[in-house]
This record gives sequence, C-alpha cells and structure tokens, in this order.
Amino acid sequence: MKDNGQSPQTSVSRRSFLRTGVAAAGAGAIGAALLANGLPAFAEGESGSLKRGDIDILRFLAAAEILESDLWQQYNELGGIQDSEVPGGSGNPAYTEALATLDEDMDQYIHDNTEDEISHFSFINAYLVSKGAAPVNLDQFRTLPSSQATGAQQIGRLTNLMQLTVDTSWWTSYRSRTKNPDFGDMFPQ
Repeated sequence: MKDNGQSPQTSVSRRSFLRTGVAAAGAGAIGAALLANGLPAFAEGESGSLKRGDIDILRFLAAAEILESDLWQQYNELGGIQDSEVPGGSGNPAYTEALATLDEDMDQYIHDNTEDEISHFSFINAYLVSKGAAPVNLDQFRTLPSSQATGAQQIGRLTNLMQLTVDTSWWTSYRSRTKNPDFGDMFPQ
C-alpha cells in the first residue's frame, strides 16, 4: 500500500478509546470466568457419574472404534510398519511394495491410522471405567477367519477384509439420465 504521507482523517477520543477498551476487557474477563470452571460435555448425575444415555453413546463410539481398529490392524499386518507400537503381523513385503507404488508413505499412513484407532477405543474405554461404567469388549465376536496371506496374524476377527462387498449402485443410480432410484428403478452393482 502506498503511503501518501497524510495522517488519517478520523480520530478517536481518549475517552471513547478507554470506554471501548474497558468494555472489551470486561467481556473478556467474564468469558474467561465462565470458561474457567468448564462446561461439561456430558451430563453428570449427583455423584459425578455419567447418565445412562451418555454411557450408551460412549459405548457405541467405543464399539465403532474397536471395529475400525480391527480393519486397520489387518491392513497393518500386511502393509504397515511392523513394530511394537501396533500389535500383530509380520508384514508382507510384496504387498507393501505394491502399496508403495501408489504412495511411498502408505506403510506409515496405515501404521499411524491403526495406532490412532487403537488409542481411540482405549481412551473411550478408560473414560468409561473412570466414571464407573463398564468398558466395551467385543472379543466374544471375534469369530471371522484371518487372511491367509503372508504376514497376517491367524486370530479371530471382527471384520473380514477378504469378503467385503461394496454396493456401487449408489454411484450409477444418480448419474443416469433415464432412470431414477426414487421411482423404483434398479441399478447393477
């Protein structure tokens, strides 16, 4: 911006400046005081325990995170970085090399996502326990077989990456010029 050497034409009186400053500082102090005690994200009962509905929501979230971690752990066993941070598997060099042609950092990405999902359900379960609620454990449902690929841990699974089916009709159904799924038209997978 070019400086033309002239001072701005508008001026603020000292009184107006102080009044505005005091009002802003007061609003900031009130806001800080309100937030200092914190507003609870979940409704607590009289004893500090969570209400039943909040426990149910957290248990649902923990279950979803456990399912996600089961999927990511299978990916990590084959194509992720093999270390003590994420349990299981011994890696599959051919699979990892094929993934690297897509993205050289794919093994790190898989590893980090796996670790994140494990930490998510662990954190939610620890929070539930800290509030006197039972943690989520889906081990009794680990009945699906593991991949037989080199590197896969041979344990019961909650999910099975070998038999996933994905409904692709949603993609084609709304791209058709002549058919409409809202009027009962069906689309191939």
